[in-house]
Amino acid sequence: MSTARLNDRLARQQPLVLGLFRIVLGLLFTSEGAATVFGLLNRPASPAGDWPFWYAGVIELVAGALVLIGAATRGAAFLSSGTMAFAYFTEHQQDGLFPLQNGGLSPALFCWGFLLLVFFGPGSLSLSGLLRRGDTVPDAAQPVTGRLS
Repeated sequence: MSTARLNDRLARQQPLVLGLFRIVLGLLFTSEGAATVFGLLNRPASPAGDWPFWYAGVIELVAGALVLIGAATRGAAFLSSGTMAFAYFTEHQQDGLFPLQNGGLSPALFCWGFLLLVFFGPGSLSLSGLLRRGDTVPDAAQPVTGRLS
């Protein structure tokens, strides 16, 4: 199989893979929020109103659920990305420069993953896509074909 054909086949799957990425990222973020707010998954609940942890947990829970289902994805992803950047720089950066040093690998990965969704949108398999029946896929979720200049 030629490289051009392989690239075309992979490009056609971009919206689906982006949608699956969004679903997994949203599920992981929602589980972080649920663990923080409700004390699930062997993690003690953060007391209501405890700054910044309880508020971050609520953002993780709500914004993560929105990203998971693909509703208001870009806005929820923007808020989530900013929340994780805030967490990284206020809670982790003081313990070292790199995420592996300071325990901030999860916030760093969440931050950049959500930033990707801000720019590329929800992909396929989203609630917003179902509600737009008959509309075309947004330009950002269209497969990239040809050469980029």
